[in-house]
Amino acid sequence: MSDISNTDSELVYALEDKPPFYQSFVGAITHLLAIFVPMVTPALIVGTSLQLSTATTTYLVSMAMIASGIGTWLQVNRYGPIGSGLLSIQSVNFSFVTVMIALGSAMKKDGFHEELILSSMMAVSFVGAFLVVGSSFILPSLRRVITPTVSGIVVLMIGLSLIKVGIIDFGGGFSAKHSGTFGNYKNIGVGLLVLVVVIGFNCCRSPLLRMVGIAVGLIVGYVTALCLGMVDFSNMHNLPLITVPVPFKFGFTFDIAQFLVVGTIYLLSVLEAVGSITATAMVSNQPIEGDEYQSRLKGGVLADGLVSVIASALGSLPLTTFSQNNGVIQMTGVASRYVGRVIAIILIVLGFFPVIGRFFTTIPAPVLGGAMTLMFSMIAIAGIRIIISNGLRRRETLIVATSLGLGLGVSYDPDVFRILPPSLFVLVENPICAGGLTAIILNLLIPLRQKESNANPVVSEESE
Repeated sequence: MSDISNTDSELVYALEDKPPFYQSFVGAITHLLAIFVPMVTPALIVGTSLQLSTATTTYLVSMAMIASGIGTWLQVNRYGPIGSGLLSIQSVNFSFVTVMIALGSAMKKDGFHEELILSSMMAVSFVGAFLVVGSSFILPSLRRVITPTVSGIVVLMIGLSLIKVGIIDFGGGFSAKHSGTFGNYKNIGVGLLVLVVVIGFNCCRSPLLRMVGIAVGLIVGYVTALCLGMVDFSNMHNLPLITVPVPFKFGFTFDIAQFLVVGTIYLLSVLEAVGSITATAMVSNQPIEGDEYQSRLKGGVLADGLVSVIASALGSLPLTTFSQNNGVIQMTGVASRYVGRVIAIILIVLGFFPVIGRFFTTIPAPVLGGAMTLMFSMIAIAGIRIIISNGLRRRETLIVATSLGLGLGVSYDPDVFRILPPSLFVLVENPICAGGLTAIILNLLIPLRQKESNANPVVSEESE
């Protein structure tokens, strides 16, 4: 099977379609509404956890937007070998949040000042990004390893992992848990309202109404939350008018021990990027096997690495291909990479105005949760479709079941493998990595029988 594109596609605009400007703009805004808060939140979390100054945190947020815009532009335009050529949006990699907080907190305890902490964090991020660049060149030789079954499991685990984030926001977020308001009538009501509006618009026959469904849902939810007094504008004060990027603003202090930790996360992020790009290809009705697919993977991962190099130099946390926009593509039916150009330009422009980024952080968690829970579930469904497209023979069923069991098991209790050495525990405490690595290992160890390779992709137990 080399191409899973189907003729009964529900895409409004396919990959190479060029929508009218106003529809491109609407599509771009819809994507931005879905990803903007997750894009700027990591910098806010790191800034708050490390007690960085307001000016520094604001700078980190602005650079996240600018770097994301640059990365998205490279991905969608595909310059030579760089970029996937898909509607692949770059954003801050959540996997680095806990790592950066841990490294920064340790340095803070040792008495290091803010600038030196950021200097070290950005330096190891800058050097580590070249590991991703290098890994992109060996991807074509890994066809035996990264099969549709493996990629599908990674996409499925990405979706299932994100659902947890969505449902927590649906109930009010972590702040509501601390305040004792989690899951109260107000939070659940707003979340359900957004969910119903998004579903309602996506049931419409009009392509335009489908495109704006998520945006309208978020706007309706925000206005409702505003009327209920759920919107907090306290973080909008004392912001600079314009933020200018300064390469290596905090300096460059390299630490080999920190590099080993960050480098490990970078290598694991390659697997996640492969899953995200595969999901984007899937929902865009593009092949997920063959030379074209391998070329997109290589270009996408290469862009991932180069963008993280740029982001770290500017003062942003590392970036990766975002999974969230795959749900938006499915919900809106817009897979045109030309919409990605509009997204990239908007992100870069908004990055110079920190007040814009901070405004999006005022969107209450239940509003986001109502839309994200549905979108993240769509990502999981895309993973299931990829798995099924490769067939579910006895061998594939064993691989999927074991990987799903261990991946989900780790998400329920990450300490289950605490007995392992720290270097190995870092690999398996993440459900995406645990499921993906299990799939890779089993894919290599369980032999592919000749009669299975020639058989119908989906067969029953009796026929085997």
